Amino acid sequence: MEPLFSQLTTLLLSLWWPFCRILALFSAAPMIGENMVPVSVRVLLSLCLAVVLLPAAQPPALGEVWSLHTVLLTAEQVVIGLMLGLAFHFVLAALMTLGFLISAQMGLSMAIMNDPMSGMSSDVISALLYVFYILVFFAIDGHLIFTGVLSESFRAWPIGSGVPAALLHSLALNVAWVFAAAVLMAVPIIFAMLVVQMGFGFLNRVAPTLNLFSLGFSLFTLFGLFLLGWMARGLPEHYLRMTRRVLEMINYNMHAVPHG
Repeated sequence: MEPLFSQLTTLLLSLWWPFCRILALFSAAPMIGENMVPVSVRVLLSLCLAVVLLPAAQPPALGEVWSLHTVLLTAEQVVIGLMLGLAFHFVLAALMTLGFLISAQMGLSMAIMNDPMSGMSSDVISALLYVFYILVFFAIDGHLIFTGVLSESFRAWPIGSGVPAALLHSLALNVAWVFAAAVLMAVPIIFAMLVVQMGFGFLNRVAPTLNLFSLGFSLFTLFGLFLLGWMARGLPEHYLRMTRRVLEMINYNMHAVPHG
């Protein structure tokens, strides 16, 4: 009975460490880690992927189950999974920042509603861009990208090799890239809305009796929606470019760290 229990414990530990890394990635990743996906579903998906990726994980042999070394290895897998999930969250953060900037220019920043998918309050344009993100995510097989990155992460950072400090450093440096990407995408709409507002200001100065500022809100909103529809045609290309940038960052850090 004891040899059977020992083999069962070894098998459970072999699944435990990949399971912790995968579950941490799914908890921090966009869309999959949101409130619209139940925790039980994420746990089940993580368990299934842990079984599938067990040959790639190659967990080390461990003598004692309840030891400090086991706890440290578990914390290591959680940190690596959270960093990978945060890296994929950069693209969504850029789109959400873009939606906030557009809402502020259109005058819709006051229209804040509770987003049931993320559990947070967001404006209308950000919620619309979030739905757009979900559609493009499945259009490019984003779930398969997650699986591929997980498989390569076990080869680049095997269990017990330590937390990749280079990836953590890259994540900290690329936070500014999120704001830069959002501002660059929002510059055309910001400039166009500024020109329209200046035109209304000059027209109101020439003909004060028209009281254009009382009608300006609806006109600004309609013009902003027109610009948003025009910009939506190029958003998939921008999304692919940003996703490629994130994958290049992860791939660079994987090959920069020597394999254990």
